Amino acid sequence: MSYAIIQTGGKQYKVKSGEILKIEKLPNTKTDTKIEFNEILAYGDNKIIELGLPTIQGAKVEANLIKNSKNRTVLIFKKRRRHNSRRKNGHRQEYSMIRINKIFSKDGKILSEAETISRPLKKDIKKKEVEKKVVNK
Repeated sequence: MSYAIIQTGGKQYKVKSGEILKIEKLPNTKTDTKIEFNEILAYGDNKIIELGLPTIQGAKVEANLIKNSKNRTVLIFKKRRRHNSRRKNGHRQEYSMIRINKIFSKDGKILSEAETISRPLKKDIKKKEVEKKVVNK
């Protein structure tokens, strides 16, 4: 199983093809768009690993943006005892959820590729439900 270590949003992530992960929000992006990460620090598999100094030129990782959203609220509560002073604040960090599709080596070869996901249409789901009801009667 091939993997790559990418850098985005000031953080480093170890990613594999087909994996879904939350990263810092990517600016000016819409859902169902392709994203390329060019800051690849290392890639490899169980036998071989290639390290960059600091990055590997030509290597890249392709991903699809699933959604942009916000995390759950983190409450910040400060109280100074015996001063009748308290402050309550909240924060919701924005994130982008991505799915890793392909990992490319520095030569441009595909190291690993994710399986395509086929989602059934609503019409197909309704047909199957009707068929089950008919069979069960």
